[in-house]
Amino acid sequence: MTDKLFNLSNPVHLLAVGFGSGLIKPAPGTWGTVAAIPLFFAVASLIGTASIAYCAFLVISFIVGVYLCGKTATDAGVHDHSSIVWDEFVGFWITMMFVPITWQNVLIGFVLFRIFDILKPWPIKLLDKHVHGGFGIMIDDVLAGIFAWAILFFSQPYLVGVFA
Repeated sequence: MTDKLFNLSNPVHLLAVGFGSGLIKPAPGTWGTVAAIPLFFAVASLIGTASIAYCAFLVISFIVGVYLCGKTATDAGVHDHSSIVWDEFVGFWITMMFVPITWQNVLIGFVLFRIFDILKPWPIKLLDKHVHGGFGIMIDDVLAGIFAWAILFFSQPYLVGVFA
């Protein structure tokens, strides 16, 4: 579970590879999203998901992520290396904003986010191909998170009785 491109004693690399979750093969993006779940529960239990504080957390996580992902990609010499998964963390956290904190919503949010992140429908694929650097690494997952969030958020009235 190591990759010679990343120095896990460097906090920038450690965060960018999702505390090592992005080094798990196959499907490092999926493992990165799994690793984002406990942090989501920790943050959501402190500030909820329907608060200005959670929105601020998302903005700060995105801004920090632009730096983390860009610096780590530069250090590794590979643009958007599959082991860099901080963007999956932020994309999943976006999926969960303003949504009740239940295991069912986490599961559905996880699946929806992974679908949009893997399939990259327009305009996600466009951004993925044409926007570079740390911002480019982050923005396609942000948009995947927004798409997943929209479906999860607006389906809430229909999901209430499904898991009862």
